[in-house]
This record gives sequence, C-alpha cells and structure tokens, in this order.
Amino acid sequence: MNLILFGPPAAGKGTQAKRLVEGRNMVQLSTGDMLRAAIASGSELGKRVEGIMQRGDLVSDEIVIELIESRLPEAEAAGGAIFDGFPRTLAQAEALDIMLKGRGRQIDLVVRLKVDDEALKQRIAGRFAESGRPDDNPDSFAIRLNAYNTQTAPLLPYYAGQGKLVEVDGMGSVDQVAAGIDAAMG
Repeated sequence: MNLILFGPPAAGKGTQAKRLVEGRNMVQLSTGDMLRAAIASGSELGKRVEGIMQRGDLVSDEIVIELIESRLPEAEAAGGAIFDGFPRTLAQAEALDIMLKGRGRQIDLVVRLKVDDEALKQRIAGRFAESGRPDDNPDSFAIRLNAYNTQTAPLLPYYAGQGKLVEVDGMGSVDQVAAGIDAAMG
C-alpha cells in the first residue's frame, strides 16, 4: 500500500509514520530526510542538492522526484511507502502518479490529519518555551503553517476526486489518531 500523510507541522505525521514503519514494515519516504541523506552520502546528486540548499534555494521538483524514484524499489519490496512531505504541489502529485503508474503502482490512500491551527500554535508556543528550538519559534511556525495550508489546499480536491482522501481527527491522542489511520487503511 502506498500512503500519503498530509498535515501541517506539529500535527503528528512523523509519530504516525514511525508507527506504520514499525507496525506494518512500510518505508517512510520523507523528502527532508532523503535530501539530508543524499548530501551525507557524497553522491553526485547529494553534491548538487547541497549547493542548492546552501544557497537557500528550493530543491527542484525534478531532483525531489529523482530521490523518491530511487527509493521506490525498497518501498515496493517492503510492501508500501508512506510519503511524508511529498507531494506538496499539484505538479508533484501529477508527477508522482505518472511515476508510480509506470511501475504498475499507485497511491492507494491519502490521509489528512485534520487539526485546529490555533491549538497547534499554542502547542508550538509551549514547545518553544520549553526547548527553544529555532523552528518552533511561534512567528516562523505561523509562516510555515500558512505555507502548508496554501500549498496543500489544491491537493485535497485532487485526491478527493480520485476517491483516495480520508480525513482523520489529528487532535486526539496518539493512539486515537493511530486508530483512525488504521481504520482508513483497512
């Protein structure tokens, strides 16, 4: 099964993806992790990515798709992938569909973790006060949250139109959210 997890920063995607990796032996394809791993590997692709990221530029769709494609055999052997952080745009979603179709595969399920933006902002403010993590700064978090909501909005009707979108209440406990995802997966 190939699954996309949608949800804003701090919605619990990483926690749920980790649970699915451990419980269902799926492979998590996190674009952020893959970009960092490519750089660490010293590969030709990693060198290209490193230069782009050092300049503060966004890595192109072409490179991100190349990274995803390189990990698909591993995900297929494991029985499925959890796409985390990808796709973020309609162009990426369409490219992913084409890439998977060429391999005789498809996205089977898209789970949107529905959360309350104000509650997330409060959660992040508390986490920032405790840990001081720079990416938990409430002001930068508000910008990231807005970017997520703006970028992801067009993808929801795209996947809903394919009959693949399921919404799960992301404001419950970790176990409640997990139960909602498990029910959606069947």
